[in-house]
Amino acid sequence: MVVTGGGSGGHLFPGIAVADEMMAREKDAEVMFIGVEEGLEARVIPKEGYPIKFIKAEGFRGKSLLKKLLVLLRLPGSVFAAKAILKAAGPDVVVGTGGYVSVAPVAAARLLSVPILILEQNLVPGLANRLLSKVADAVAVTYHESMSFFPRAKTFLTGNPIRPGIAKGTKDAAAKLFGIDAEMTTVLVLGGSAGAQAINNIVISALNHMLDMKDKVQFLHQTGERDYENVRRAYRKLQFRAMVAPFIYQMPEAYAAADLVVSRAGATTLAELTAIGKPALIIPYPYVAGHQDFNARKLQETGAAMVFAEQEITGEKLSWHLKELCASEETRAEMAKQSRALGRPDAVRKVVDIAMSLVRTRGRGV
Repeated sequence: MVVTGGGSGGHLFPGIAVADEMMAREKDAEVMFIGVEEGLEARVIPKEGYPIKFIKAEGFRGKSLLKKLLVLLRLPGSVFAAKAILKAAGPDVVVGTGGYVSVAPVAAARLLSVPILILEQNLVPGLANRLLSKVADAVAVTYHESMSFFPRAKTFLTGNPIRPGIAKGTKDAAAKLFGIDAEMTTVLVLGGSAGAQAINNIVISALNHMLDMKDKVQFLHQTGERDYENVRRAYRKLQFRAMVAPFIYQMPEAYAAADLVVSRAGATTLAELTAIGKPALIIPYPYVAGHQDFNARKLQETGAAMVFAEQEITGEKLSWHLKELCASEETRAEMAKQSRALGRPDAVRKVVDIAMSLVRTRGRGV
């Protein structure tokens, strides 16, 4: 199996989940990734123990008309490079997890007549997957509302694959790993795989309105590289107990420790939150064609999360909600219950079932 997609955690981690499930299910399976050197995959995939090959790829978002034209002109070279990688690997199936990184490898797979499965994590699909669905053999979607965007005969409602071990952390293990108090109320702050400066700033501002809670609440805070030092100094200055890191690799333990999550609304994050049932305060990233807002509102409708527009939420407002939820275990429990009702922890199994069916069909020469 070749898995392609990345750039951000939203496209990368579903691919890792599929790879892990495939390796667990088929003892002779081999999985390789194709990504870009600038993406998160360059750091994460080697730690996961999978081989990875790199191609040059760029997205359209936020670019001028001239730069978009240059991206199109460079695409044939990326397809040629991906085709060479696939010819050498000889995969039985290619899984594209969405985004610009997957375009060239999926196109190359079609040229080589390799079966293709693409994953769509968002309620409203992005441009890449809408185009790639034309050449894919199967499409796996997270939300029922997404099905109308793709050819119905080859589209399956599976949910968004999450890593099988994501729910296996424990509070005691988290306390030892992160140096936190297992008995204190813990808030996990996630700004996405690259961090989120806006969330970092809002949370630090909120701390100034929560000084009376320093002995009641602690934080696990993923900051991204850019803000790490500033955020760490802020917690220390205000004397809050916190474990601050540019990136948290040990997410099963982080989720196990969390009583409440403050996060963006990336598709993978929401899939993990709902699979394990965590109450959340969500601040969608406003610059991704509405994807995160659409995804988050689904949780808000059921009472699984509270959603706030980035331009409207202040540190003072966030502190008020944090105080309310930290003080009410009953409210958090009800939100967690609604969150679990939305979760699809078996999504990865369904996705690999589809991938294996494509392999079997190819083997029969159909």
